[in-house]
Amino acid sequence: MSKPKVFEKPIGVKDYLPGAVAKLRHIERDVLACMKGWGYEQIITPTMEYYDTVGVASSTSDQKLFKLLNNRGTTLVLRSDMTAPIARVVSSLLKESQFPLRLSYHGNVFRSIEEESGREAEFFQTGVELVGDASAEADAEVVALAIASLKAAGVDRFKIAIGHVGFLNGLFEETLAGREEAQEQLKSCLLNRDYVGYRESLRGLKLEEPVQRELEGILRLRGGQEICEQALQLSADATAQESIRHLCEIWDVLKAYGVCEHVLIDLTMIGDFSYYTGMTFEGYAADLGFPVASGGRYDNLLSQFGRPAPATGFALKTTRILELVGAEEDTTGTTRVLIGYDGEGRAAALAAAQQLREQGTAVITERMTVEDWKELDAGSFTYKGVVYTKGLPYIGGVDKATGGSGQ
Repeated sequence: MSKPKVFEKPIGVKDYLPGAVAKLRHIERDVLACMKGWGYEQIITPTMEYYDTVGVASSTSDQKLFKLLNNRGTTLVLRSDMTAPIARVVSSLLKESQFPLRLSYHGNVFRSIEEESGREAEFFQTGVELVGDASAEADAEVVALAIASLKAAGVDRFKIAIGHVGFLNGLFEETLAGREEAQEQLKSCLLNRDYVGYRESLRGLKLEEPVQRELEGILRLRGGQEICEQALQLSADATAQESIRHLCEIWDVLKAYGVCEHVLIDLTMIGDFSYYTGMTFEGYAADLGFPVASGGRYDNLLSQFGRPAPATGFALKTTRILELVGAEEDTTGTTRVLIGYDGEGRAAALAAAQQLREQGTAVITERMTVEDWKELDAGSFTYKGVVYTKGLPYIGGVDKATGGSGQ
């Protein structure tokens, strides 16, 4: 392998220039403010965790974890999601806190990728965890909050697809009893949205025609509340029936929130079936092929940290939202003042700059001559490539401030 050039960086990571950072921080601030309005308090966890605790408990597959050794030879990981670290905190520092707990977060996460995949190895997530409430009300709350958060982030056109892992678990156990390998293969196809592969796998199982037709029929189970009614007729399995009734309850609560226009039921939605235990959902923006939000119920995670409790939550893919809404900062209405000064006017200029900064104005100070000031582009107030809304001179021989718009 050749030595990287000085300007190169590892595959899957990126630099964010000032305009993109301003936009990213704006999204983060507005989304966290939205979450705070729903009673969620922000938490910060370390970037590094122990592999044997958080790493093992994470929903991320082992080969996608970034692992490193500390000076004692202990294996650490860069966090691959925020949920497992928060579960650790809930079971330790917050072990005396009464349920339910409502926690929010924003942070960068890391996942090892194939170099040719084109995906990001480091990206930002903003999300919530609602711990200690197993109800349909709690599941509906996080879905409704995900919708509110996407709107706060500036995403206007999107759909939330919700499903339930229990429905497919029950249906497959009813129709493919004892055939675990076949069940896992079909679930994997659905997880990867490989519907062609799903149909081919079904044909390869050589099932009886009614069973084949029934299992192919789930690909059409997408829509509104009527899908729940159809699914109840499809399977008599107790787990599947209970799961659909739970989804019906969630839909009723979402209807009360007034957000059903953004939601569709998709019973092929399974999420990571080794991690999620109930309702799962993904949010898709109209102009982006990748999900911008995902979440669901994970009732088994906290037991791995010694404090069993039901939990549900979601994460916004903040980096993808940045791509969607645009990385350039909107400078409309932004005030940026240039204060020019010479040796005699320095003290007064710097004092004036400090006063303006305390009022929230962005101020840049420059030592300038009379000639420098006269060369300012009076039309756009540009100096050294930066556009200003106003100029204030503290320069001998210059009598008045350069006007900006409205001057």
